[in-house]
Amino acid sequence: MNQERLMKVLLGPVISEKSTLAADSAGQVVFRVATDATKQEVGRAVELLFEVQVESVQVLNVKGKRKRFGARSGRRPDWRKAYVQLKPGQDIDFGGGA
Repeated sequence: MNQERLMKVLLGPVISEKSTLAADSAGQVVFRVATDATKQEVGRAVELLFEVQVESVQVLNVKGKRKRFGARSGRRPDWRKAYVQLKPGQDIDFGGGA
């Protein structure tokens, strides 16, 4: 698989109460990924960038919310989220220190 493609698959971590709970209880890490990313690409990208071993990947599409701006109605864009299950003993720390 092309390394350049793998570098563009992960867009960033999802830091929320639900993702923190998943990390603590199940050893999962949640990422915002490209809308056309596959499970295999996400798994390989995480292994490449963070040097950890991935056990499984679950992906889901998140629908954008409908919002109003005064009289105009709009819609946020749809996006894709991936839950990455790491092998036991593996960890990714986004805190970066103390």
